[in-house]
Amino acid sequence: MSAKGADMEQKTKAAKRILILTASIGSGHTKAAEAIATELRRALPGAEITTVDFMARRISFLHALMKKAYLVMLDFVPNLYDVFYKLSGGKAGGKATQGAFARVMAPAMRRLLRRYAPNLVLCTHPFPEGAAALVKREDPSFTLATVMTDYSLHSIWLCPHVDHYFMATEAMREEMRARGFAEASLHVTGIPVAQALAVVPDYASVRHAMAIEQGQRAILLMGGGLGLGGIEETVEALESIPERLALLVVAGRNEALKERVQDFADRSHHQVFVWGYTDRVPVLMRAANLLITKPGALTMSEAFVLGLPMLLHDPIPGPETENAVYATRHRAAVWLHPGEDLAAAVRSLLAGGSLPAMANAAQRCGRAGAASAIVRTLFPYE
Repeated sequence: MSAKGADMEQKTKAAKRILILTASIGSGHTKAAEAIATELRRALPGAEITTVDFMARRISFLHALMKKAYLVMLDFVPNLYDVFYKLSGGKAGGKATQGAFARVMAPAMRRLLRRYAPNLVLCTHPFPEGAAALVKREDPSFTLATVMTDYSLHSIWLCPHVDHYFMATEAMREEMRARGFAEASLHVTGIPVAQALAVVPDYASVRHAMAIEQGQRAILLMGGGLGLGGIEETVEALESIPERLALLVVAGRNEALKERVQDFADRSHHQVFVWGYTDRVPVLMRAANLLITKPGALTMSEAFVLGLPMLLHDPIPGPETENAVYATRHRAAVWLHPGEDLAAAVRSLLAGGSLPAMANAAQRCGRAGAASAIVRTLFPYE
């Protein structure tokens, strides 16, 4: 190869150094990052693509400490998180909160930018986004893109110096347009989900492979990567339903929960399966007739694509509450509020004949090609 050709190849490769920044607070932000990384590797085989958990201890001890404090707050004082979410949602509150976190996290961001020298930084969580936007004010040499992983708009996502915003709904774009954001920076793509959802085997095949009894209805129980959402109590409540069900339980990284559900399976009259953190969620969703879950945006997005009706409960105050509102307004889910009888709600859904209509409504909300749409927007000529 000539010197000129080698120089051109080097410049081409340099133009495709991509840093994806996520946060391991729950699994949704990470799964969105993984979906985009997979699509980027397919579309840009020569690119240098690096995904970093911005809240990992190896990135910053302070970040890891903040993550731990966040999880403790969700466990023990969720109402305090609700207050924080609402206060930071206003224009002034959002700007102040965003600025405080960005300043604290900017040193780690500068280190990452020096190490990877990316041309594109793509964030699936507002913490790295805010820090990257702050640094970009000083060094505008990279493109900054944000993938919002919620079904409602919150001010903490809205940073200056962001070149591309990718969002779930047209309503979010309209709100951002009303706030003065440039039309060319706003893209309604949906929330990115794994490509595996597009190739999941059919309903009968996955149920046969799992040895679910013929004619038996299956309910999938999930609480996100952290195993939140009262899964153990839900399993106990479903024991009162006389119909023998297949209960597919995903405990996430909560090993203690997984062990307790396994113990419960030995005495249940239902057929009970349990997994820890697993990449088989698309298959489990295909096998199920109903999903009982917290309304995490990624979980909902996957269920939408596969046309799986949902019974939503125990949302984390703030974004998950807004997610539940979105799903119920579109008739893809029923929202179980505190004090309502879960077993009675399940019996009603199983007996009332509403599940097919809910499945159709869910599919209308699905955006299976979101990751591909994001990549095409960022690299339209590849």
